[in-house]
Amino acid sequence: MLTFANPILPGSYPDPSICRVGADFYLVTSTFEWFPGLPVFHSRDLVHWRQLGHVLDRPEQLPLDGIRASGGLYAPTIRHHDGVFYVVCTLVDGTAQSGNFLVTATDPAGPWSQPYWLGEEDSFDPSLLFDDDGRVWFHAARPIDSAGHTEVWLRELDLEARKLAGTEYVIWRGALLGARWAEGPHLYRIGGFYYLLASEGGTFLEHAVSVARAREITGPYEGNPRNPVLTHRHLGAAHPIGSTGHPDLVQTPRGDWWAVLLAVRPGHNLGRETFLTPVAWEDGWPVMTGVQQIETRPELPEHRWPARPGFDTFEDAELGPQWNLLRTPRERFWETGSGLVLRLRPEPLTERGTPSLVARRLRHAHFAAFAALDFRPAAPNECAGLVLMQNDEHQIRFEISPGVARLIRGDEQLAEAAVESGLIRLAVEAHGQTYQFRLNGTDAGPPLDGSLLDHEQAGSFTGPYLGLYATSNGLPSTTTATFRHFDYRELC
Repeated sequence: MLTFANPILPGSYPDPSICRVGADFYLVTSTFEWFPGLPVFHSRDLVHWRQLGHVLDRPEQLPLDGIRASGGLYAPTIRHHDGVFYVVCTLVDGTAQSGNFLVTATDPAGPWSQPYWLGEEDSFDPSLLFDDDGRVWFHAARPIDSAGHTEVWLRELDLEARKLAGTEYVIWRGALLGARWAEGPHLYRIGGFYYLLASEGGTFLEHAVSVARAREITGPYEGNPRNPVLTHRHLGAAHPIGSTGHPDLVQTPRGDWWAVLLAVRPGHNLGRETFLTPVAWEDGWPVMTGVQQIETRPELPEHRWPARPGFDTFEDAELGPQWNLLRTPRERFWETGSGLVLRLRPEPLTERGTPSLVARRLRHAHFAAFAALDFRPAAPNECAGLVLMQNDEHQIRFEISPGVARLIRGDEQLAEAAVESGLIRLAVEAHGQTYQFRLNGTDAGPPLDGSLLDHEQAGSFTGPYLGLYATSNGLPSTTTATFRHFDYRELC
């Protein structure tokens, strides 16, 4: 019997949503304050995925200026109907625009439309149901008090006008009495019922999945007497997979059901990742037996994609889809073609700006990364280097300034060494939450504890990123830093 290893998307890929078109599956995840927004993945066997691009890859689509850490893009849903792909999502705590929006495309690789803003700034985690009678139903969660109690509401979407219309219905407030954070709702019409799949308990260890059903889409909804239908909270914080929740269902061409969902591998500093689990049906209700590290593969023809190399010389005209920027870039501070050239700008990594930073997700608990940096700083305020970044406050920086290399965790300097300007080799090796930095092949201090990068400790919705950066720390500069190449590889 063939198996696969969870997660199917390692690294910070939370809140997955999935749809199927023929034999092809498409998936999107949350990206919060990172740009481009909402990566789009493609699979033919539910196990092996390739990234096609991003839904929001143009600055005019995505106003993330000044957004707080863990604000931004929450919980997208992707659906397909009559040759068109639809994504709904929420921009949370935007400084220029907030609320729910809809984007469309005829090709999931893009281009995607400009956002159609739907309003409802107090709600989040939107989804769509294309009903058999031609009506389209928008549903989302919203708070009803300041204690984390929420409700799921439903309203018709006028696709032609690209706006909500008709009567609003409140259909769910959680399976448990006093449930907190009933969220991530998805509606499905299966057989003679409308099924509502939702999470509750918050996105950390208490995460759980409940299901309800109704004969009419507007309710009333009856909760499954076996709720929650999926949770790992009773297994304890030490279990290898925890915080399971936020699922979306998909049916294969042969009729089998599966769910993609988020979960966490404790102690790995990788954030909330995308997992896959089978779904059975008993007595008219979905059954999920738990998320396994090793799971039996779907009965689909295996379809692998060419592996994307971890070694990057930045020869292409544009950055690869694995690279991200922090918040929306309003000016191009980077150049490619002969290495990655970063222009030193005043924005530091510790404020809500868009610093000269190009970063990629950490995707493995054990990895090594290497960068060749050609840098000749002209003033003491100028620096460039590597950063392991959870958010504005929780980060580890390995930076080069005139004549000196510094290793800084949070606001604490841990090590310092003399270094000459020119070509400098920077490296980091990780094993779990322990990190060893190296300068020109020599250890830059002892191994250090990197648990401050853990998303729960940081109170963050994102996992950490590994970035290449340059800054003039508040002052103008004409200096540039050139990263000749970058290499990221998993270690056994």
